[in-house]
Amino acid sequence: MSFTQIAWLPLCAGVTGVGLVLSFLLMRRRGAATGLRAAAWSLLPVAAYLTGALPTLWQIGTAIVGFVTGLAFNPMVWAGVGVAGLSALLFLISGFLRGRRLRAAASSGSSASSASGASPAPVASAAAASGQHRAVTPGAQGAPGATAVTQPLPKRTPAPSPVSRAAGSKPAAKPAADDDFSDIEDILKRRGIG
Repeated sequence: MSFTQIAWLPLCAGVTGVGLVLSFLLMRRRGAATGLRAAAWSLLPVAAYLTGALPTLWQIGTAIVGFVTGLAFNPMVWAGVGVAGLSALLFLISGFLRGRRLRAAASSGSSASSASGASPAPVASAAAASGQHRAVTPGAQGAPGATAVTQPLPKRTPAPSPVSRAAGSKPAAKPAADDDFSDIEDILKRRGIG
């Protein structure tokens, strides 16, 4: 049956009429909210006919029905579904095996570093990330079985600018009151302008 063989106006009007009667009955039994919601659904068939959306809805419906019937009765499609399922299963298994291998490598790496007496790499990288640079004392690295002793390096202070060194003056003390121009004044004084 094709789209043009169906009398759509009487069909849509009939569905809408039955829906409105049922929505009136629902409104009397369950309240206004339920009845108004049913009336809204009942008006959709006439709205689809008047807006010209019925041919599109017909094509969507026939495409879905054709796909489902083709899927249900075609062994080639079921073979494709089985191959897609096998592919998904292989992806899951490979991810599980890869995670297990990475965990085994990480645990063997940490046990090897603790057996050799060297400090683990995550501690060194954490110290480097936090900005704490340490110096290793001489002789501790070469001794077998000895742990490395580290000491913090002294912090470097920035060298005074050439202008203040030439003038022989101390850096200007920051004012107690925090105003908007204090930073600009400090920069100008360091450059010898202010």
